[in-house]
Amino acid sequence: MKTRILIGRQDVADFPELSLFELPVKIDSGAYTSSLHCHNIVEFEEKGIKKIKCNFLDPEHEQYHEKEIIFEHFKKRRVKSSNGIVEIRYSIQTEIILFKTNYPIELTLTERRSMKFSVLLGRKFLSKKFIINPAIKNLSFKNKIITYP
Repeated sequence: MKTRILIGRQDVADFPELSLFELPVKIDSGAYTSSLHCHNIVEFEEKGIKKIKCNFLDPEHEQYHEKEIIFEHFKKRRVKSSNGIVEIRYSIQTEIILFKTNYPIELTLTERRSMKFSVLLGRKFLSKKFIINPAIKNLSFKNKIITYP
């Protein structure tokens, strides 16, 4: 049986491949997919290769850097939001650092401007790695690792 790490309702994570560090993340066991806020998402073709480009975070966010990020490797996913509306989202594979450990993660790219958190971590990422306790927060950020068999 694999041990799992205790995580709270929110934490702070790094996404080194995206040059995003110490981003607050919301832990959401009700969501299947994980998502990252971005805007200006555009699909285009260059030299016969389909790509997408976007900007992460909002101009008001302290880590906003106006840098346009381009992805050659992406998928389109059907995602049902909490209000029941299905939308097509682009998804990317990247890396997240929690509890000083690098994990692969699939993130859907979506507009989360009205949400408190720019990043939402869903069940697909959390399952078999973490146990959630909604009464606590920021265990990874505080470097408090509690494991369970």
